[in-house]
Parts: sequence; structure tokens; C-alpha cells
Amino acid sequence: MGVLSVQPMEYTTNCSDEKFDGVVLISDCIKKLPAELKSLQVPLTEYGNVDAGIYSEVVALKAPGLPGGRMVFSSTGPLNRDYDDVRQFSDAAGVAINRAVKMGMKCPLLVCPQHKSFKHNILVAVLGALHNLYVPLELREAFPEKSHKVKVLGFWVPSDAEGKRIQQLALALESGRVAYRDIGGSDPERMAAPKVAEYIQELFKNTPVKVSIVSELKDLEKEYPCLAAVNRCANTVPRHRARVIKLEYTGEGPIDKTVLLVGKGITYDTGGADIKAGGIMAGMHRDKCGAAAVAGFFQVLAELKPKKLRVLGAMTMVRNSVGADCYVSDELIISRAQKRIRVGNTDAEGRMVMADLLCEMKEKALTEVAPELYTIATLTGHAIRAMGPHYSIIMDNGPARKSRNAQQWQEVGDALGDPFEISTIRREDFDFHKGKSEYEDILQCNNLPSSATPRGHQTPAAFLIMASGLDENGINSDKPLPYSHVDIAGSSGPFPGIPTGAPVLSMTAKFVLHRL
Repeated sequence: MGVLSVQPMEYTTNCSDEKFDGVVLISDCIKKLPAELKSLQVPLTEYGNVDAGIYSEVVALKAPGLPGGRMVFSSTGPLNRDYDDVRQFSDAAGVAINRAVKMGMKCPLLVCPQHKSFKHNILVAVLGALHNLYVPLELREAFPEKSHKVKVLGFWVPSDAEGKRIQQLALALESGRVAYRDIGGSDPERMAAPKVAEYIQELFKNTPVKVSIVSELKDLEKEYPCLAAVNRCANTVPRHRARVIKLEYTGEGPIDKTVLLVGKGITYDTGGADIKAGGIMAGMHRDKCGAAAVAGFFQVLAELKPKKLRVLGAMTMVRNSVGADCYVSDELIISRAQKRIRVGNTDAEGRMVMADLLCEMKEKALTEVAPELYTIATLTGHAIRAMGPHYSIIMDNGPARKSRNAQQWQEVGDALGDPFEISTIRREDFDFHKGKSEYEDILQCNNLPSSATPRGHQTPAAFLIMASGLDENGINSDKPLPYSHVDIAGSSGPFPGIPTGAPVLSMTAKFVLHRL
């Protein structure tokens, strides 16, 4: 039996001398265990003769002869139906590790046999366990002694070579998701914009990732006027002042792909002058998960160091405050792309803070090798209403659609349990945002919430294309630029609860794994 281990917070490994104090088994059927795991079958079979609920509930049982003399079994359920997917492994591992922690296990050994239908099921199970072992940043800082739920998480693999690969990926992916959760899940004061900048600078110290911060108001107003409008009210409070955090990674060798990312980082969204009334403001500290995803992906890059890949990122860290100096509906704002934008609803601030950064990325993309542009945001309630929770939505412009980019994201996301649904940007979405009078070129939004607006998650993608000037780089252009908008309002995680890290796994699968 080959064993490697993952310590969930420090990201170091040391398993050769570990004494595991329990086994956590994830499987669809106890009768299908490989030969080298038959020792696990006897206690499970005996338990199953007593409790028929073994396949419907997580069970704990004595297991003499196994590490720690005890076992937790968590069934994935059937895996051969049309709608079964790899997430059943992460779900089963998550609830099983919760039970193991309650039992007092400090060094659990996760066992998940390779499944013929799911290439990455062991990795997905490990990641499911690690997700539930995450300890929030505020708790780690206030109570260092509680910074780990276990001492070490081990996992069983039949071969050292495969184990080392899973270990490498699990460590890198989880380190990215921890950065995501720390930024996206922490409260609006702990992760106010200046604090996010400090966290990022410390995170990427002595790594291949370069960090630069834009904080001066005059620079924000000049370079990113739409973002500066949203920041105007928060800027009166020093600890809430906006930051634009720029990240850059360039791998070794001749670059063959450039990825340009803009992440929405609203540290708290009151709705602004169009305030979120009626008790719907709670949870709006999570409106920074798009920017958190950008940070998380760069952390994965820092760990795995893929070759021939260049990635540029921008985190738009802004608080949408309400007060005497907040921006209001009816204002006319001239974007970086020189588009006259009329504000329709101050609660549509996410598209505002990203538009000028997307324009800047567009300008850079024109001189980069094989560029692909993305915006990532917890942008609309309509995304949740349209597709339900748990799913990211991706929308391609013409050049991206031509290469079937969205389908590629959906395929890699399904493989790692980070699923995507595909939406289409259509002519009605552009019509929706056309100026309604001679005063403006573009209408930012109507005065209804997205969830009450037809095509409420598609139209913002059209706005971003128009406001950034990317409509001049479509399929009919001499310089077409592939661009996709990713809405993670549904997939970023429940509140109350822990952020998921979506779509860091898919981003890694799309751009990194084949380079290792």
C-alpha cells in the first residue's frame, strides 16, 4: 500500500513516519474493492449485515487490524446513471471527513479506489476532503491553536508515481482555493481593499508572480473612471479606499498562450444609492469572489510553474458604499474606451469596476501571443435563477465561440467537478444596452434587479463588450480577440458557508495541466 500525505494549511508533505488513526473509505460499492483493499471489506460486510443504511448514510465502525482500528465509510451512491458525475466523490469525501473529525481523528487515511469512468476521482475526493478541512482566516489568526482540524490528511494510491502526481496537484489546487476562500469569504473589514493588497503582496513574495498596486485616487480617476465612480463614496473612508491589484506570471520557454483575467472584487456591496433593502444585503462581502478566483489561479501558477504560458490578472477591489458622495443613477460617465455611459442602477457596480480594466487588458492583448480575455464575477442573481446554485456560467464573444471555448471549459470543468453551463450573448443583449437618448452611448443597466430582468445574466456581458470597446474586436475585425465572461454567482458557494473556489479547478485544467 503506497501512501502520501497532504497537510491542508502549510502545504508541506511528510508521511513516511505518520501513524494514521483511522481509515476513511469512499466507494460506490464495498464488493468492488481492488484486491489490495480487500482487508477493508470484511468489517464493512459485517456492518452491512446489521445496518442496511450503509449506502445511504455515513457510517462509523470498528475495524480491527486497520490503522487506528476504526473506519468511516461514505458511499458515493450509484455512478452509472445518465446524470451521475465526479462530484459524488468530493461530496462523499467531504461528509466523511467531517465525521472523522467528530470522531477525533487527527491523522485520517483517505481511501478512494480508482474508478474506471472517472479519470480524476481520487484527486477530486482529496479536494473534497480538503475543502471541509479549511479553517477561516479570521479563526486562524485569532486562535492559532485551531488553525488545523487534522494534523495530516493521508490518501492511499496503488502506485507512487500516480500518488506523487495527485499530491502535487492537490497541494497546488488547494493552496489556490485557500487564497480564494481567505479573500472571498473573509468579512468586509478583514478583507477591505487595502487589506487584500497586503495579503496578496505577502502571498506572492519570493514567487514567480509579480504584483503591482494602483492606489492613488488621481491614477484611478484617470485610468479607470468607471471604477473611480463606484469608489467615490468609499474613498472618504481611508480603510475602504479602492485598490487595483495587478498580477503577472510568465512561464519559462517561448510563450504560446496569453491569458488576461479581470476579477470583480467588491469588498462589500450595499447597492449604493439603489440600496439593497428588505434584508437582502447580508452576504454581500462575498461579492469579491471573482477577484479571489484570479488570486487563487495565480497561486496555482506560483506552485506549478507551467511553461510557455503568460497570465495577466487584475483584481478590482472596491467597496460599493452609500453616502453623500456615492454615485447615482442618471450620471454620465466616460469610460476608458471613451464611451458615454449613463448609470441606470448603482447596484450594477460590478460591470462598472471591470469595464475599464477589461479595456486595458484589450489594449495589452493586441500585442500578446495567442491572447484570451476573461471577466470573472459574482455578477448577477439571474445566474442563480437561470442555472441554479453550484454552476458557473460562461458566455463567449464571436472569436471565442468560433474556437468552441465555452465547450472546452465545460468539458474540463466536468472532469474535476467544477461544472459550467453555457449561455449565449445575443443581439437583444446589445440592444438592451444601447443609449436611449442623444446624451449617452450606453445604458449601464435598467432599474430592476437582474433576477427580474429578462436575460439578466447575458446582458451584462454585452455591456462589458460595449463599454470596453471589445465590440471593435469581433469576428468582423482585422484584430479579433477571444473574450468570455464567467458568472460565478451560483458556484462561488453558499452563505452562510465556505466559498468553493470555483472556477480555479477549471482554470487550471484549461490552461495548466497539459503543460506539466
